[in-house]
Amino acid sequence: MSKGGRERLKRKVYEKELQKLQVELCFLQDWIKSTGERAIIVLEGRDAAGKGGLIKAIAARVSPRVFRVVALPTPSDRQKTQMYVQRYVEQFPAGGEIVIFDRSWYNRAGVEHVMGFCTPEQHRRFLELCPIVERFIVGAGIRLIKIWLEVGQEEQERRFTARIEDPLRQWKLSPMDLESYKRWYDYSWARDEMLQHTDTKDAPWYIVRSDDKRRARLNAIAHVLAQIPYTRIDRAKAKLPARSEKRRYDDQGSLEGRRFIDEKF
Repeated sequence: MSKGGRERLKRKVYEKELQKLQVELCFLQDWIKSTGERAIIVLEGRDAAGKGGLIKAIAARVSPRVFRVVALPTPSDRQKTQMYVQRYVEQFPAGGEIVIFDRSWYNRAGVEHVMGFCTPEQHRRFLELCPIVERFIVGAGIRLIKIWLEVGQEEQERRFTARIEDPLRQWKLSPMDLESYKRWYDYSWARDEMLQHTDTKDAPWYIVRSDDKRRARLNAIAHVLAQIPYTRIDRAKAKLPARSEKRRYDDQGSLEGRRFIDEKF
């Protein structure tokens, strides 16, 4: 049962609706390439909120050269001496690209602030300057879509427990995740302060409840599509040409004696 007493979305329904949305993402991709438009999708939320699954659902059927996913590692010693947003700006889209940030400059409003990786002054300055920077981003013609995935306490605990028990998901559970679990209310306070300062007319935040991952993915993708006024680009249907027989030879016989992988399946 998800938040609000709704039944979790059935897999069959989810997959049917997801396929429809992924078709639309392909149409969006054609439009972005054709028009040279630029867009940024910022995905934020607590640990285990479902960001990774949402990104996979968005990127599964489109070109990574158009939908580019950015998940930056911990900054290097050199990057720590740069302007805070500098390494993120380097990843901004060129014409015909959509960049999806799996965590973004909002690290400073969340994990860095809560875990003490930045000073209170750095945190305050970030909240003060972020809306100004985002106004310049939007003013430069980049579409900026910000989505916060809101997972509940009980559901986060269930997901963390599943990671502990499942060897296929244990790699997802880091010491930072465990610390974030302990500091639930610190993160709640940080979230609210972030929204208070950076939910602006130029770059508003949109929140999606993610206790039901399937509903969250569908709702978030539908929202992204609604934020960009794309149209379907007509393209001529491709037709396979005839293969040339000019240099025909036995290209399977030439593989005899080579090493093939054992067919165990």
